[in-house]
Order: sequence, then C-alpha cells, then structure tokens
Amino acid sequence: MEQLHFITKLLDIKDPNIQIIDIINKNTHKEIIAKLDYDAPLCPDCGNQMKKYDFQKPSKIPYLETTGMPTRILLKKRRFKCYQCSKMMVSETPIVKKNHQIPRIINQKIAQKLIEKTSMTGIAHQLSISTSTVIRKLNDFRFKHDFSRLPEIMSWDEYTFTKGKMSFIAQDFEKLNIITVLEGRTQAIKRYWKLIQQDSRKLSDKRFYRPTFRMHLTNKEILDKLLSYSEDLKHHYHLYQLLLFHFQNKKPEKFFGLFEDNIKKVHSLFQTVFKTFLKDKGKIVNALQLSYSNAKLEATNNLIKLIKRNAFGFRNFENFKKRIFVALNIKKERTKFVLSRA
Repeated sequence: MEQLHFITKLLDIKDPNIQIIDIINKNTHKEIIAKLDYDAPLCPDCGNQMKKYDFQKPSKIPYLETTGMPTRILLKKRRFKCYQCSKMMVSETPIVKKNHQIPRIINQKIAQKLIEKTSMTGIAHQLSISTSTVIRKLNDFRFKHDFSRLPEIMSWDEYTFTKGKMSFIAQDFEKLNIITVLEGRTQAIKRYWKLIQQDSRKLSDKRFYRPTFRMHLTNKEILDKLLSYSEDLKHHYHLYQLLLFHFQNKKPEKFFGLFEDNIKKVHSLFQTVFKTFLKDKGKIVNALQLSYSNAKLEATNNLIKLIKRNAFGFRNFENFKKRIFVALNIKKERTKFVLSRA
C-alpha cells in the first residue's frame, strides 16, 4: 500500500480521497485502477445528510505518460443518495472538472505544447487524446487587440494561408509581437518578372538557345534587340535603370532630381508614376535613410510556415490565427540547468 501511496505522489495526484488500487501494464498503455471516495455530504437540495450509495462506472481519464507509455486512470467515483428527496450526487475531485473527462494537468500540457511549434495532430498523438480536445483548448485562448496605440515601428507582410490565397500580418518591429493577422489582403499584388524590368547589372551572361530568335543569345543580347525596336522605349529604359541605381544606393537627392528634371519629357504613364513618387517623397526618403527592414517579420513568417507545415494545413482560419498568437506571442520560460562537477 505504501508503494501505491508513492505512486500518487509521482503522478502529482494531491487529492487525498483518491486511492490507487492496482496498476495494469498492457502492451500499448498502462492502466491505473483507482477509486474516489469520501464521507457523504449534505444534500444540496433539501439539506439532509446523504448516504453512500454505490460506485459509478469507471471514468477513463487520460493522463501524462509514465515510463514512456501512454497512461490512463480508471477512476471509480462514489455516488451519494439522499433518502429524503431521492437526490443523487457523484463525488468530485480537483484533478478533473465536473462533467469533464480531460484532467487539468493534460489541459496544462496542451497549452504548453501549443506554445511550441508542434502540430495539433502531433500534440493529440503525444498525449493520447483527440485533436478536437486540442482545438477546444486552443479556443480557450483570448487575445484582445488594442489598435488605439500602435508601436512606433511596424513590419507588414503577406503569407500564404491556403493555395492561391494570401493573408496579411503586422508585427511589432522591436518586440516581435504579432499585432494582427487578417484572413485576406485588401489589394492583390502582382509581379511581372520580365527581362526589361531586371537590374541591367544583374543580367545573366550565359548563352542559351532562344526559340523565338532561333539562335543562341544571352539576356543582354536579347535586351539590346528589344530596345533596338523603339528609341522611346530605349530612352525610358535607361532612365528607369538610372533611377533604380540611385534607389538601390540610397541617394534620395539624385533619385528625386531625376524625377524633377524628366517629368515633362517622359511618357504620360511615367508622368503619373513620377507625380505619385513626388507626392510621397517624404515617406520614400524616410524609407531610404532608415535602416529598418522586414527581415524580422520574414523570420516570423518562416515560423508561421513551419506551424502550418507541421499541421499539414488548417481548414479553419480562426484556429490558425489563434495558433499563431499562442506560439509567437506567449514567451516560453527558459530553464538553465546547472551541471555539477565530479
């Protein structure tokens, strides 16, 4: 009996009313046979003294692994009966909520695992519970978004939630906390990777056979052929490359100087773009002069992709959003072990 008493301590079962009767080692898991019994309480309806009646059918309570094996407690709960009003009542224990089957220690472990980058299916498998139990625990988390005060520096980006659909994310640049996650973007971003839009200094000099021209050409030679068809295109291309050079070298004076000198000479489509740049000159100069970048948010997006990949995708966006906040905004306490010297 003393050994069974030590087992309750090992399992962190602090309820003195739970008595372990036996432990059965099966091939796939361990079963701990226990009973919950204590003195009959007063009837909650009429106030008379209740009496012990019988034991309920054993409740199958999943528990933390012991010696690397999944463990569950088969807990028989004492029932009480009031012989005055026929009220029946089942004994209660702090290790599990009333009318619940999942113990508090398992719920705490689920919350701990959700902070890590483990998939919800993986958590369910490790704790021998259902995925829906993990989702219910995830839904217990609540995050209040206060947009009345925003951080001084923010990072914005988009990431793929489902195939063909992009979502929006905003992050505190310095603290790395997620500010908000939106299911969709308000504006679609399209990128045309055309040869004429590339940086001329980064054009590949490798020669390949080009079916369109029926000869072996480099990217530079193809570009020269394209520009030879129109002097107007050639002029605008060189202007674009010069603007790109000053932009990449972060020289706002020369960059906007080209706008002011050429705004009346360029095509009307370019004039519209130039006017937009001049209108937002202060913001662009600020972006060129400051050293901030989206590098931290890109790293965060990699973690989000890892969460999604481990879970093999999410069907419910709200669950995905909560998982992001749980995994990235709740900081896990670090524990440093001190190794003793021999």
